[in-house]
Amino acid sequence: MMKKRWLIILCIGLVIFVGTVLFSNTERLGFKPVINAQAVVLMEIDTGRILVNHNGEMPLPPASMSNLMTELIILEDLKAGRISWDDEVAISEEASTIGGVQLSLKEGDVLTVRELFQSVAVYSANDAAMALAEHASGSEKAFVQRMNAKAKEIGLSSHTRFSSASAIDGRGSGKAGSGQDEGTRMTARDTALLAAHLIDHHPDVLTASSQTQLKIVGRDLYLSNTNWMLPSLRGPYSYEGTDGLKTGYNEQLGYCFTGTAERHGTRLIAVVMGTPTKEARFEETRKLFEYGFSKTLSWKERLGDWMTHPVAAEAVTHESFSRL
Repeated sequence: MMKKRWLIILCIGLVIFVGTVLFSNTERLGFKPVINAQAVVLMEIDTGRILVNHNGEMPLPPASMSNLMTELIILEDLKAGRISWDDEVAISEEASTIGGVQLSLKEGDVLTVRELFQSVAVYSANDAAMALAEHASGSEKAFVQRMNAKAKEIGLSSHTRFSSASAIDGRGSGKAGSGQDEGTRMTARDTALLAAHLIDHHPDVLTASSQTQLKIVGRDLYLSNTNWMLPSLRGPYSYEGTDGLKTGYNEQLGYCFTGTAERHGTRLIAVVMGTPTKEARFEETRKLFEYGFSKTLSWKERLGDWMTHPVAAEAVTHESFSRL
């Protein structure tokens, strides 16, 4: 009788497991996913191995994902002691008039480096990015020179170039398309490499990028994270293990996302550039993560993930199990 109950429970568990894998997440079986985006790259951070590459070397306008380089330079300046988290930064006229996503800061407003950095990490605020650039280098032009020098230093390709410290494209003297200044361009592969370098050298950036909400001290200003994959948001796009990094939108390209997730000590970075909707960038990233972890995690680790599934947990903790 006890043996029969064991077999019944085992069969139920196997049916649930196989059905979930086959019909809900075929990527878990190791089939390379079909991604609806102009360019994608999936990378395993520890080895640098590229697991998926579709148009990964195509230079495209990255929108706010270029802020990853802004964050890198600011964090390096902080580490070197050139600036500090508590530095007070007065907002310039140029920063106060920048377009796109912003905090609506006025000329003369004063925020700390910490507040500005968090606003960039969580909300991709262009005026905050501009203010940080001016504080760190004296002018946006000087900061952009540092961005391009750093790109070369860490091994990004010549296809990637920066023209602004924020997500506002084509801020140089030339006109877009003139050959003099076509705006910021990044490849999906370079974006993944940049994110990997940022996480490797400044892992605390994930603490900033995983905040679900930020309040600017002394202001009635609350910023919500645009990364809907964060587990703490508990939304339909949440994905366990996700803790960063940066969303983006560009009218020319569409919606973008550079995401990272870690499971059982394995960390993946997914870059999705050019989806038709903001939801699609997270849906496509989920496909990449499922595929990536199916390739990098052992069957025991994947079984461990499955055992935490509510349906699976119910199967193995059913009252009949306790009577065996």
